Amino acid sequence: MLLDDKVILVTGGTGSFGRCFTKYVMEHYHPRKIIIYSRDEFKQWMMQDDFKEYADRLRFFIGDVRDLQRLQRAFDGVDYVVHAAALKQVPACEYNPNEAIKTNIHGAMNVIEAALDTGVKKVVALSTDKAVNPVNLYGGTKLVSDKLFIAANAYVGDKDVNFSLVRYGNVAGSRGSIIPIFQNIIRNGGRKLPITDPRMTRFWISLEQGVELVIKALAEAKGGETFISKLPSFKVTDLAEAMLPGCELEEIGIRPGEKLHEIMVTPEDSFHTYEYEKHFIVYPQMTWNNKQQPDESGRKVEDGFSYSSGNNAEWLSVEDIRRLLGNWK
Repeated sequence: MLLDDKVILVTGGTGSFGRCFTKYVMEHYHPRKIIIYSRDEFKQWMMQDDFKEYADRLRFFIGDVRDLQRLQRAFDGVDYVVHAAALKQVPACEYNPNEAIKTNIHGAMNVIEAALDTGVKKVVALSTDKAVNPVNLYGGTKLVSDKLFIAANAYVGDKDVNFSLVRYGNVAGSRGSIIPIFQNIIRNGGRKLPITDPRMTRFWISLEQGVELVIKALAEAKGGETFISKLPSFKVTDLAEAMLPGCELEEIGIRPGEKLHEIMVTPEDSFHTYEYEKHFIVYPQMTWNNKQQPDESGRKVEDGFSYSSGNNAEWLSVEDIRRLLGNWK
């Protein structure tokens, strides 16, 4: 199977995605080793304690993606790299732009350089809806990062390595998302829930769905593709009703750098986008080998097509959301 007997390294591996990815892979495959690469020793210690049953196949490597030498050491003998490390908090990136650039852009460059020099076979980098038509610094740095990973395929030459992207938006229940905020208010007896704008929509994706999309990219990528799952949308007002029936809503206004809808495919992307049964793939505008061709099972989308949480064909009802919340807990 795909990941059996493989060595996999996850940058930013102590985060929500890295923990879910590690658990999923250990339960569904038999990797030779998963290396958790991150800079927070305390989070590594906690993860090590939580994942004791996998201790024989789990390694922890303290390092920063800003440090090329350290990455080169960590990548030695690695088959697959999943790049999840980033500064993600929009306000923090706005206030500390130099730091966001060092991690999200320079770090991406270092991951690419290390992968090219150490025999890594595949690199999948996590993208975000905020990199599409960015309106904040975080989105801007991730747009540059995405372009770097796509262009990295131009430098492969005869090496057996390729670089691709997986793009999704806010994960249901993730830190800083609306669900934990609503939960905290409800837990403390509140009957009024704050929403930024009643028109706001989002895609619903779980961490496990994000992990499965990354594994699909590891299995199928030829180089330069952006994989995007087909997901249901929901209205934030319906989420509030699902979590606290009959609640009063307090409109507080859109926060700086926030969008009404999550956008995954723009009309400009449509010229290079193909639709598959459960996902879209945006192919690179430039190709570097004859492998970078759409699969015959794909269908080219119409020119001008866009895919956002606001124009989606699939929507969650209040009852659907309530059921998913029950499963998520």
